Amino acid sequence: MSILKKGLAGTPVKILQEKLGLPGDGQFGPKTEEALKAYQTKNGLAADGIAGPDTFAALGLYELILLKVGSSGETVKKLQTALSLTADGKFGGGTQKAVKEYQAKNGLDADGFAGPATLARLGLFAQITPEVVAKSQIAPQDAAPVEASAAGEAPAKSIWATIKGFFS
Repeated sequence: MSILKKGLAGTPVKILQEKLGLPGDGQFGPKTEEALKAYQTKNGLAADGIAGPDTFAALGLYELILLKVGSSGETVKKLQTALSLTADGKFGGGTQKAVKEYQAKNGLDADGFAGPATLARLGLFAQITPEVVAKSQIAPQDAAPVEASAAGEAPAKSIWATIKGFFS
């Protein structure tokens, strides 16, 4: 999971809510969706009520950017360009392989996820400082239990490991 949408809960949702000026209860409900759509409309983004890498970058929430297979958009294009790949904006198997190779060559966890540590090393965003990288990680004991369907969808140290659904 590297997007936020209605029905999800966890630390990344709370961070998004606070950035949107909402009370940070950590549960993505109708008010969060409404505020996000308004922000997206005002800032020329697809007003779909789903926060992904491009929305996080626009909001300055670089600690929430986590690119993986299935991610798409301008942020993925930047990553692909930095890795000397064809920049189609779709994170597929070829991009994942290139990310893993880059990570292995640069002393990073070679997990194929392009999060703040990888993006900082690539120099994609000047705003991704060591402090931002630190904010993107949590100690494993602080992570909420991850639903079986979300297992393996985020690096263990990532704040994305706190995501869970609350609507059925």
